[in-house]
Amino acid sequence: MTVSTPSFEETEGPLEPGRPGGGGDVAPSLDDPVANLGSEGFGGVLGRRARTKLGPLGRASVAFILLVLTVLTTAVGIGMREPCFATAWTGGGNQQYTHMCYSDIPYLYQGRGFASNNVPYYSTNTNYYLEYPVVTGAAMETAAQIAKHIPGDTNNQGRWFYVITTWFLLIFACISVIALVGLAGSRPWDAAMFALAPGLLLNATINWDLIAVGLAAVGLLAWARKRPVVAGVLLGLGTAAKLYPALILVALLLLCWRAGKMREWGLCVLGAVGSWLVVNLPFMAVNFHGWAYFYSFNENRGADWGSFWLFLEYSPLHLNLSSSAVSAGFAVLLALSCVGVGLLTWLARFRPRVGQIAFLVACAFILFNKVYSPQYVLWLIPLAVLARPRWRDFIVWQVCEVIYYGAIWLYLVSLNTPLRGLPQPAYDLAIAIHLAGTIFFAVQVIRDVIDPRRDPVRMSGMDDPAGGVLDGAEDVYGFGLIDEGDYADETDPAHAAGLTPVVP
Repeated sequence: MTVSTPSFEETEGPLEPGRPGGGGDVAPSLDDPVANLGSEGFGGVLGRRARTKLGPLGRASVAFILLVLTVLTTAVGIGMREPCFATAWTGGGNQQYTHMCYSDIPYLYQGRGFASNNVPYYSTNTNYYLEYPVVTGAAMETAAQIAKHIPGDTNNQGRWFYVITTWFLLIFACISVIALVGLAGSRPWDAAMFALAPGLLLNATINWDLIAVGLAAVGLLAWARKRPVVAGVLLGLGTAAKLYPALILVALLLLCWRAGKMREWGLCVLGAVGSWLVVNLPFMAVNFHGWAYFYSFNENRGADWGSFWLFLEYSPLHLNLSSSAVSAGFAVLLALSCVGVGLLTWLARFRPRVGQIAFLVACAFILFNKVYSPQYVLWLIPLAVLARPRWRDFIVWQVCEVIYYGAIWLYLVSLNTPLRGLPQPAYDLAIAIHLAGTIFFAVQVIRDVIDPRRDPVRMSGMDDPAGGVLDGAEDVYGFGLIDEGDYADETDPAHAAGLTPVVP
């Protein structure tokens, strides 16, 4: 007897357990068409009589599985750098680019004076000024102090500097996925998108970005648990590692204004400012110029790798703008984007979710920034999981990022060895693909905001599991006009999202 696997259309139904709008936790095979299609190789879709409400033990099991997947994904990425570990990081040539195993980490051990006992921000040697904020600098110094006690020359210690740093980054990757499980409400399996992301596999150990990613994720979890001061402290520390967590405060401002929760936002900002000052003031007092180098370095930077501005420079327009013009253009476009996201937030008929607005604000920063290093995709992945947990759109975006990842290294080969590697027009096309993929995902999020019937989270019967004080809150300000006649029956768990689910 042949038993056929039900299609997504046959299994989808808003009132079934484990389905959008159902009473239990959401089963991916019954919620997402891609997960449904891929479930046949893993036992098939969830049965109609299966119990989907996860208790503490069940949720812990999900978290453990996702932790294992995160470790495996990150470990594969570390293994991909084995060709560089032996010789390329300490030698010359194109091996680090042709094998696509480049990392900033081992170079900076000697390049920023860690090997010669220069302490970041305290050193007055301008050759060793550090172009990273202080929390990242502290992580670098900690790894360097451990590496210095390992026998061998500076090249060997530089390799160990990389190994030790990868353990730090792996810890923050695990912290991120656990936070996402907590932020997902009845959709804990959405965090698998982070755990299995190609962007995580390829970029986890290029730089120290996962530290900020982990701090931002836990900060959002604290906000979801209605602890705005703790959330602010963690976001402030994240901003002291990389600047992008500060953008989450912008997103919270837009949402809190509409919901009349400005007191909670103010507490969050106070926590962020306080923690940022605590970790920055000692370095500012000892050597202000060394501390400020990170900010002056970025201010004076012109159009750089992967950016919208470099695309304009390489395109047929050949807009070769000065660094000051690029800085001004970036500031103007980011401000206009935030105004646009603000209008979307206030005009939407239903208040958007925290993940949606945080993603859109961070996306604007990524699109118009003066540089796009491949590892910057790590900033967006957790926010994308919260904004639109749909595998199809996530995979499309990640494929675009994989294309750019390969293109940047092959283009660097061509700069070192003419007539080899990727020519400039092809690299310009890769930048366009990266920009298009990011815009594509942002458009899907905007469509969900405009029509919540497309939003997988809202159609799971939740309002905003990451919203904290915003979850289920009434609007105080804003211009969205809600017609009560457009609501579904209040007994429908998805009534706050509109009339009927729209399966995208």
